Order: sequence, then structure tokens, then C-alpha cells
Amino acid sequence: MESFYIWTIGCQMNKADSQRLGSALEQLGLREVGTANEADLVVLNSCVVRQQAEDKVVGNLTWMKPWRSEAPDRVVALMGCMVGSKTDELARRFPFVDLFLFPQQYGPLLELVGERVGLDWEGCVGSLAPAEPDVTCYVPIIHGCDLMCTFCIIPYRRGRQVSRPVDELVHEVELLVDRGVKEVTVLGQTVDAYGLDLPGKPDLGYLLAQLNDVAGLERIRFLTSHPSFFTDEIIHAVADLPKVCEHINLPVQAGDDEVLKAMRRPYTRQEFKDLVGRIRDIVPHSSLATDIIVGFPGETREQFQRTVELIAELRPDKVHCAAYSPRPGTISGRTMEDDVSKEEKIRRRVKLEDLQQGILTEINSALVGKEVDILVEGRRDGKWHGRTRTDKLVFFQSEDEYLGQLVNVNITKTGPWSLQGELVQSQVHSHS
Repeated sequence: MESFYIWTIGCQMNKADSQRLGSALEQLGLREVGTANEADLVVLNSCVVRQQAEDKVVGNLTWMKPWRSEAPDRVVALMGCMVGSKTDELARRFPFVDLFLFPQQYGPLLELVGERVGLDWEGCVGSLAPAEPDVTCYVPIIHGCDLMCTFCIIPYRRGRQVSRPVDELVHEVELLVDRGVKEVTVLGQTVDAYGLDLPGKPDLGYLLAQLNDVAGLERIRFLTSHPSFFTDEIIHAVADLPKVCEHINLPVQAGDDEVLKAMRRPYTRQEFKDLVGRIRDIVPHSSLATDIIVGFPGETREQFQRTVELIAELRPDKVHCAAYSPRPGTISGRTMEDDVSKEEKIRRRVKLEDLQQGILTEINSALVGKEVDILVEGRRDGKWHGRTRTDKLVFFQSEDEYLGQLVNVNITKTGPWSLQGELVQSQVHSHS
């Protein structure tokens, strides 16, 4: 066994899991290849939050069957949220899959690879931080979720909340910075619940302060927050720590109290508005991203309209909008009728997306003529691109090398989803 290929779908946590597994496989001497056809080992890292994602996983698994039978030594592993506690049904549907792994359960696969290559994996695999990371990198800090929202399968698949120790995380970020990382995004399903299960309860604000001291690190972001855990201490950490970016990802899910109750979201519309108000008072130039589910069981047009009004009032910088799809095993999937038609869900989603586009067009157009700092993350279509501290995507043209640098850009043109600018030559800088 010499090579591996990992296919990933789903959230940032899945991307981080794939990166970390890839790092472990490289430490066992395997090399990553660009397509499944070239690989001896293929891992599919799955997501079941939406039906569309699950369908893609099943499509890929079906394609793997002849690939697997062509060469009996090949290995196929299915990892991630599609793998629940009972794998019998999956094994029956996909008998050619060698291993079924829960999220972050790398051990059985590393054991198998170790046997094939003649190594004791536990003695060989050190830190799972990627060996050759990009300029920006995800760092999972808390796994699982305790909240049991009625629409969500995640707690059943990723288990209870478990935080990683502060010193382990600081060490990992130091390693990443040594390997060229300039920005880390610390991750959790409920990232602001970090530390509540650890001795002494070091919270997210405390962890951010420790990471802020890591030399050579330029920026810190965090995803995804839950309104119930978002304390004033965390808000002040964003305001006071120079490396922590002023961008808050705070899913509201719905703008009507009855729908929130049916979703088992333990806050009201007013409590969410008050929290956003506090964030904006303490961090005036922060940007806000949120998530909305439209067409939740029982959601009336009037209730949906309250969501529209909330978004129009709060004017977030980004709205991730999804139509409800019942997931087997969730509370809503078991106990609620999916009674909003597909056409009505699409209509609601389009209405919110049109509203968002209008809001973003206005917010972004105010940036014309302003100078912004961006961390350059790469090139696309001949232009450099990076993000502002408030998570706006900015493109600029230059033939020089700017990867990984903090540069100052004068915004010349804006749209709802990205900005164009010109490099302010005299302002190129890097703090590292």
C-alpha cells in the first residue's frame, strides 16, 4: 500500500478531519494522489445534514464497487456522519467497503494501514496537524454536541461535547505556524461551548487569549457559535485581542419564537436580537453571518415572514439559507410531518437569498474607496485573493508573489459576494 485519496463533503469539521487523517497517513509513509483511480486506499468522508449530500456519498460509493473488485488489495473506507452506531445496514448495502469509521475515529484505519506497511502506527503517528498546510488552516477544538436540536443528526453521529486541552491546542497552532500557517480557524459544532467540560472550565475567550500570544500567527477565526453559549467574555475577547478577527458566525435558524421552540433552540427572537446588539456595541465594526432553515415542519407563511423581517432588521453580512429536509433518526424526522411543499420551500429560500443579495450589495458598496487589510490565500483566474478581517473576499491583480502576506488593498469595485481592489504598494506588510 503506497497511496491514498480522501474525498470530503460537508462542513469545515469534515474538512479538518480529512486533513488530520491525511497527515496521519503521510506519517505512515503513504503519499496523497489526485484521483481515486491512482490510489490504493480511498476514504469517503461523508455528510448527512442534507439529503443532497447523502445522495452524493451514495453515488460515489456505488462507483467504488467495480474499482474495488478490479484489485482485491485496494481498501475503501467510509468515514463521517453517515456512519452511525449500527453499521450492519451500511455493511449490507455496501459489502465492498472495508471499514466504517465514526467521525474522528482514525484508529481502525491506521491499524489496517500499519499492518499493510509493517509499522506500529501508534509509535509512528505524532501530531495530526497537516504536514504541508495552506496559509489558513482549521483546528478542531471541541468535538460533538450536547444540544439535540430537533432537525439535527450531528449529536447522534459525533457524540457528546468533548473539548481538547488548551496546552495541546497551543502546541498544535505553534506547529502549524512553524509550517507556514498565518491564520487558524478554531472549530466546533458549538465552538463557544469550548472548555465547559474541562477542569477549571477555561472558556473560548481564554483559549483565544492563549492563541493570540503565539508568535508568527497573524489571525484567528472561530466557527460555529451557538447563541446560548456566546458570553460577553467571548465578545470582549474579539474586541480586545488584536489577532482575533471581527467576524461572528451565529446561526439563528428562524425568526419566529414558535418555530424556534419546535426546533429546540433555547432562545427567543428577542434574546437573539439583544445578543447581536451587545456584539455590535462592543465590537462596532464586526460582521455577522447566520444560518436559516426555511420550511421547517409547521412553519406558516406568517412565521416565515417574521424570519424575513428579522434578517431585514439585523442586516447580517452573510446568510446560509437551507430548505428543511427530514433526516432519519432526528426528533423532527421521527415525530413531525414534513408539511411545507418543496415549491414553497424554494420560494422562501429564494426570497431570503434575494433579500440577502440586496443587503450585501448595500453593505459592500460602502467600501468603495476604502483601504482594507487582507491575508493573501491564493490565486484564481490570474488574480490574488484573500479575506478581510470581517471575512469579505477581495481580489487584486499583481504579477508579484504575495501568498501568505498581509497586504493593504484599496477597494475599487464591489458586488454582493466579493470585492475588487488595487494594491496600495506602500502598505504591503507582514507582522511575522
